[in-house]
Amino acid sequence: MIIEALKAFLIGIVEGITEWLPISSTGHMILVDEFVKLQVSDEFLALFLVVIQLGAIMAVLILYFHKLNPFSPKKDAVEKKSTWRLWGMVAIGCIPAAVIGLLFDDLVNEYFYNKVTVAAMLILYGVVFIVLERRNRRRLREAEAALEAPRGRHARVSYGDVSDEAEASLFKITDVDEIDWKTALKIGCFQVLAIIPGTSRSGATIIGGMLSGCSRTAAAEFTFFLAIPIMFGWGLVKCLKFFAAGLAMTMTEVVVLAVGIVTAFVMSVIAIKFLMGYIKKNDFTAFGWYRIVVGVLVLGYFVFESMGMLP
Repeated sequence: MIIEALKAFLIGIVEGITEWLPISSTGHMILVDEFVKLQVSDEFLALFLVVIQLGAIMAVLILYFHKLNPFSPKKDAVEKKSTWRLWGMVAIGCIPAAVIGLLFDDLVNEYFYNKVTVAAMLILYGVVFIVLERRNRRRLREAEAALEAPRGRHARVSYGDVSDEAEASLFKITDVDEIDWKTALKIGCFQVLAIIPGTSRSGATIIGGMLSGCSRTAAAEFTFFLAIPIMFGWGLVKCLKFFAAGLAMTMTEVVVLAVGIVTAFVMSVIAIKFLMGYIKKNDFTAFGWYRIVVGVLVLGYFVFESMGMLP
């Protein structure tokens, strides 16, 4: 039991870090399982890889508790109304993934949970991130030049002010509270892409948010909030299917699940704080390159394994 708990601890670390960074948590979990084999039933493993995400969700609820709580006594009527509106946008954004997920969950499990799919999606969305951020940098430079030109070379305006103005002109939505139902629905459609392992739910929705005119911060925060009902719902579906099949957890499996969820929670808190601090000064290009490198390594591993060159 102790060995399995340590394995769950390692998997929880991977889940907590990769769930919120745009590098695919499910993809990394599948890869980790290739090297860290839990001695549990296949049915429990399928449940575990989803339900462990509840720890990550708890991190969002705690870090953003005040913002997401419409009953907070510290909020006035306008702020409470704004919070309810935000939850409405989250609900709208969840519709596409909820419908597609329920219809194709079993199909995806059967055909797409493999190393080749994970590697391909890691590389594909890595390229998308790099291309998108290069486009954003070019547009940002053009916006800065357009703002500086009327002021003249000798105008006393700090670069930070110009940069902020340029970014505001580039992204029409700079705060998560400004997202309307059309934008929420567009981002929700991008979230559907994450049903394919290796895509990254956070990566797909952040890309969707930026393409819809959201700043990196607004897109990232909306990604966090979208995950709450989707992951709770997905976890509930997995649990219902598990117990409806007449299955039960062993004591070892209960411990594995508990250790994984708690570890994922702690690491998620760290990952979310890191990401929000990072994107205030940087873009997502580094994550794009990381995805490509990992994807290539996974493909290489798969090729060598299929050729019988690995033990």
